[in-house]
Amino acid sequence: MPAYVSNPINAYLLTKRLTTDWRQVENLMAHDVGVEFLNNITNYRHVMKFPSDEDLNGAAVALMRLQDTYKLDTSSVARGMLNGIQYSTEMSSDDCFELGRQSYVNHDYYHTVLWMNEAMTRLQEEPQNQTQSFTRADILEYLAFSTYKQGNVERALTMTNELLELTPDHERARGNKVFYEKEIAELQAERKVKGDDGSESTPVSDLPIAKGDPSIYTFNERKSYEMLCRGELKPTPADLRPMRCRYVHNNVPFRRLAPLKLEEAYLDPYIVIYHDVMYDNEIELVKKMARPRFRRATVQNAVTGELETAHYRISKSAWIRTEEHKIVENIVQRTEDMTGLDMSVAEELQVVNYGIGGHYEPHFDFARKDEVRAFQGLNTGNRIATVLFYMSDVEQGGATVFTNLRIALWPKKGSAAFWYNLHKSGEGDFRTRHAACPVLTGSKWVSNKWIHERNQEFRRPCGLEPDHGEFAI
Repeated sequence: MPAYVSNPINAYLLTKRLTTDWRQVENLMAHDVGVEFLNNITNYRHVMKFPSDEDLNGAAVALMRLQDTYKLDTSSVARGMLNGIQYSTEMSSDDCFELGRQSYVNHDYYHTVLWMNEAMTRLQEEPQNQTQSFTRADILEYLAFSTYKQGNVERALTMTNELLELTPDHERARGNKVFYEKEIAELQAERKVKGDDGSESTPVSDLPIAKGDPSIYTFNERKSYEMLCRGELKPTPADLRPMRCRYVHNNVPFRRLAPLKLEEAYLDPYIVIYHDVMYDNEIELVKKMARPRFRRATVQNAVTGELETAHYRISKSAWIRTEEHKIVENIVQRTEDMTGLDMSVAEELQVVNYGIGGHYEPHFDFARKDEVRAFQGLNTGNRIATVLFYMSDVEQGGATVFTNLRIALWPKKGSAAFWYNLHKSGEGDFRTRHAACPVLTGSKWVSNKWIHERNQEFRRPCGLEPDHGEFAI
């Protein structure tokens, strides 16, 4: 089962089967002959915690996110293919229709059009089904309004006329037809719609719509982020030439006998990868400790300092204290050996699992100057450095990308990335802005230690000259 649901198409289809499709099953069974059985199944559903409508919407949004980030063709995804590899069974027209409907609910008209068109194509190819939950007219209604919202009024009118041929008494379609014709006439006259006659200035739709979320970062950064996730931006041979791999002991006596394997990923800012620094038995123990504690991952509100969930960070996380197990103590000690920093002021080990479409959009690990409430309860200063352990391989996707540096670190089980978030002066290094790419197939497990400034005065002293520039975004 874990392997099955690690595929985003399978995960969406299974969630749909247990939500919208399940309700159809219950309706069919709501007769005397099936009442007792239905009651048993309904009780079982509550005990087993079947997915909710919110879960279905989340699975659909995750699939749309993957489609955009990795440039997945709609018809290929509907055929069960991801990046040219067959991973799943084909979707039905009903599956595609539900994806389009979920996109519409989220005000995502672009994906509504894509998936309603796919639903239309598959509906025409499939044998006639008397129990179909939607009709060609339903698809046209969604398509017409979504096409209008994308700015193509002429095409919206054409679809509305086609809808009225199928259902001449469709009240909303008749009203929208009048509106579209009026807008086209006024556009042709190069005048903006005023609605001076008291009519609606937008077409009518009683289909469910939810408030959308604005983009939180620039178009150029998003483009860079997605290209890095797809592996389209790579270091040149000239970029890689100065990089070195070597064994290091970092002046730790024990490490002279058991040196660490270090690979340089970037020189300024200095980003390195340590290989084979978390072992399989340690990984399994940390996972076992984390699973019962998993909660939706949170971010810190820049204004209030409170922790809250956010659409730009989708994952599950848990926290493990160092003293809870000897193996966790060993991991923390190894982290100190790797970084040379005092772990007594580091945050607890955070364990994170990214499922289908799980991601964390571009962000900083350190607090900016305007985030005055950040870490105020810790009294240990800002986050000076980050150590990110990769606890699993990822079949497709899941890279850690630095959007300003245009580099990508790909998950490798047992390795760890390390970088400083602050300059030696204590100023934030804005070049360390990074993101976790969506997981396309598989499951991504990571854990991290955020290390704070306090007690690092002699381990990473300030330089004689300021080492921070004017770079910021």
